[in-house]
Amino acid sequence: MIYQRIRSLREDKDLTQTDIANYLHISQRTYSRYENDERAIPIEILSSLADFHQTSVDYLIGRTNNPTPYLHAQKTVPSK
Repeated sequence: MIYQRIRSLREDKDLTQTDIANYLHISQRTYSRYENDERAIPIEILSSLADFHQTSVDYLIGRTNNPTPYLHAQKTVPSK
């Protein structure tokens, strides 16, 4: 699921594997291995891909079919 989604998202933007690899600061070969399910994707890379594609990691890994990213909660400092 992950591999199909990251490839589809990349292709929807008419980007090459090299374009995404450069954004992630990895080699094109490493990125290709992610897309082809030849290598597990580290959580840091998944998080960066989700940010790049403006979606959630849950969408990338198939836990949801909703590509809309989550809203980030603002941290508040508790009052004394």
